[in-house]
Amino acid sequence: MLRILSWNLLVRRGAGCHDVARLIRDVAPDLVLMQETTAGLDALPDLLGGRYHRAMAPPRPHAPAMWSPHPVQATQLMLPAATRRDLPVPIRRSVAPRAAQIIRMDGHMEGRTGGLRIANVHLDHGQRANRRQIRHILSACPDIDVIMGDFNAVGPTCPPGFTDLGPRTATHRMYGVLPLRLDRCVARALHCVSCSALPYGPSDHRPILVTLAR
Repeated sequence: MLRILSWNLLVRRGAGCHDVARLIRDVAPDLVLMQETTAGLDALPDLLGGRYHRAMAPPRPHAPAMWSPHPVQATQLMLPAATRRDLPVPIRRSVAPRAAQIIRMDGHMEGRTGGLRIANVHLDHGQRANRRQIRHILSACPDIDVIMGDFNAVGPTCPPGFTDLGPRTATHRMYGVLPLRLDRCVARALHCVSCSALPYGPSDHRPILVTLAR
């Protein structure tokens, strides 16, 4: 089994390094996926040890990051940028580049050979753009097993062959009021042992915790 925690930290005003470390100690995940992280999270290994990697997508000031107590390999994949024709129209939002993290974990899923590949994502707000970014991940990494993170998507987004395994509840308060289910986990050839959306903490997103098995 594999226990994965995902949390959009809310850049600058949200969860910091000590908040993340406290949550990790509480729920003991095998893998932590974070979105909207900055250099302030780079101190996480000093608090907990383990393996840490943060993506870069300049000029965007934040990007996804991951932490695990286990040996992992992490690379980044640049995603196609939104366009001025994507909805919602990006008048007051950035269309700067976004990066996904591609993480390989070996030996953590009994009976599975070749390792498990997980994409840590913070997709665009544009509803056509975020679907396009999912298709790009599948095209660039056809052996991906899990896509998890902040999808920024309204409505179904599960690619063919995948199953939506995340908690079926709102995980974000848009403008502090409107509840939306933005944080998701989709996987193929795996099933969900348990899943939950945890309390918000200092972010405007709830962390989601999913335990997967073959």
